[in-house]
Amino acid sequence: MSVHSFNALCDANTHTLVLGTMPGVASINAVEYYAHKRNAFWPIMLAMINDTTPCYQLPQQFDYQSRIRQLLDSGFGLWDVLAQCEREGSLDSAIKSDSLVVNDFVTLLEQFPQINTVAFNGKAAQKLFNRHALPMLGEHQTNLSTIRWLGLPSTSPAMASLKLHQKYELWKDNLKP
Repeated sequence: MSVHSFNALCDANTHTLVLGTMPGVASINAVEYYAHKRNAFWPIMLAMINDTTPCYQLPQQFDYQSRIRQLLDSGFGLWDVLAQCEREGSLDSAIKSDSLVVNDFVTLLEQFPQINTVAFNGKAAQKLFNRHALPMLGEHQTNLSTIRWLGLPSTSPAMASLKLHQKYELWKDNLKP
């Protein structure tokens, strides 16, 4: 099944870009980033932004547009490494490697030159970015060395070796400016 990512969510305040691999089925169906109720992304980010304890019920206190506004107002942007791919289900491991189309990071980083941190939501996002997007950036960007590149544990429920509070601590500790 061919799946497509969403538009990048960035604005003039964005200093940190969080990159996933590709939205999962729940997100695609809802047309919302990180829509799966057991994905830790929104509990982690909202807890960090609002200085509270992360829990899976936290996102329910805010509608999607309010969550996006809080994220952007706090300097965080969202996108995915892949613009399109073939995949059955939601797992990154199900992505067919011969179907990858990478998002246009050259244009994004030119449009938002204030981005100084790129945080990967999981190893698959980082691996795909390094293999497919970074070579394109290297040809066009001269300021790559000024960007802080962070590999963070996946917020996906499939990454069950860490509990929510453990993921939260790692994200919070690493995303400090």
